[in-house]
Amino acid sequence: MIRVFVAARAGAQRLGLRARLEGPGIVVVGDGPTPDGAPPDADVVVIADAERLPMGGGPLGGVGTRAVVALADDERPARALRGLPLRGWAIVSRDVTAAELRAATEAAAQGFTVLPAALVPRLLPSRGAEGAEPLGEESEPLTPREREALELLAQGLSNRQIAERLGISEHTAKFHVAAVFGKLGAASRTEAVSRGVRRGLITL
Repeated sequence: MIRVFVAARAGAQRLGLRARLEGPGIVVVGDGPTPDGAPPDADVVVIADAERLPMGGGPLGGVGTRAVVALADDERPARALRGLPLRGWAIVSRDVTAAELRAATEAAAQGFTVLPAALVPRLLPSRGAEGAEPLGEESEPLTPREREALELLAQGLSNRQIAERLGISEHTAKFHVAAVFGKLGAASRTEAVSRGVRRGLITL
């Protein structure tokens, strides 16, 4: 069971987020205007006012056992979250659906990074010349689960089949695949596999 704390200034917004989050596998253990009120055993903090993310970590950091899901429509929160010692984190749009919010929460709790496709070009280096590898020292390494997803991509599995193999929801599998695409700078499954092979992440 994933334990979630909701942080939003407006009470109505907190209620709305709670309604979208609660369901099988997720329980909201509290809410408040800021993340400071999150109990120590909260696995994920969902933050509606992403511009208020604490730059130094504060109640979000610590030993890296907590994940964060931030609602935002630009890349600024992502730049802040990348510097925090978190288990995982996600950025979702402010008009996120219940299914998308739950999937992002599940993925972040499992240690994944989730980004909307529209933000990927702004957060990853340019692909540059044809055939050049786009990721340098700034790139984020694939997590163990993302490597598993990449290996299953190399086997030609669909998102649904990847979900079945990994024992996760199809929505979460989609987020894992999107994270692999983003980190490898790939625009397709074939390109992701090709880049993974060139970097020694997988073998065919």
